[in-house]
Amino acid sequence: MTELLLLYRYLATGDSFRSVAFCFRVGASTAAGIVNEVCQPKPDAAEWRKIAAEFSHLDFPNCLGAMDGKHVVIEAPPSSGSLYYNYKGTFSIVLLAVVDAKYRFRVVDIGAYGRNSDGGTLSASAFGTALRQNTLGIPADSPLPGAEHLGPMPHVFLADEAFPLRQNIMRPYPGHNTGEKNVFNLRLSHVRRMVECAFGILASQWRVYRRVLGVSPKVAENIVKATCMLHNFLRWDGNPGLPGGAAHVVRDKLCQYFNSPLGSVQWQNRMV
Repeated sequence: MTELLLLYRYLATGDSFRSVAFCFRVGASTAAGIVNEVCQPKPDAAEWRKIAAEFSHLDFPNCLGAMDGKHVVIEAPPSSGSLYYNYKGTFSIVLLAVVDAKYRFRVVDIGAYGRNSDGGTLSASAFGTALRQNTLGIPADSPLPGAEHLGPMPHVFLADEAFPLRQNIMRPYPGHNTGEKNVFNLRLSHVRRMVECAFGILASQWRVYRRVLGVSPKVAENIVKATCMLHNFLRWDGNPGLPGGAAHVVRDKLCQYFNSPLGSVQWQNRMV
């Protein structure tokens, strides 16, 4: 119990190991060791069909999650050169996350170099590899509600322009769009905000994100994992895509569906 309380204090306050150690009457190195040891979560096997059902209530069927990357600022690791140096001018590791309709982290991949783009981070991640190799246990393709004429549609993750368009990853239509493509972009943005909101909740809840983490990248990775787990615990109420033409067909069919009487919702026309 003492170890867990020490971890809570470190994550919630962002205080140094020395300050936390003083409160618990242990050495600073001991406090650092406790944080590193306790922050070892195990991957959660996501319930894809349940997630898709929850997103259907947000007017985007066959959606498995909103995806994005967050930079976690750390001190420059020794002899690391520009590996961790990001476009914001700080040093960081990347939290790549897939968030469900209740702002819970269902997939996280942590520790990529800060200099990597979101697309590059995804490509190099275990999640990205599993997505390409179709080993995530994603449900079989299924028709959109009331639109069997479009044929079976893949389940998809929603992302922004920094990610590639694939059969299982939907990004907005590029450029300035009007009409049907604008409707699709609006519907995607409406759901993709879940991941941005989840990052905001995470940073506001755990003040450790408001400071530069003065730890090694490995320890920082474990800290981020722990905050994601605790975030989920506080919010819990129960418990590979192909590039190219196929992905464009999927997006066009979703666009068609969202603009048809079967798939349109009242608010989208007001927003457009």
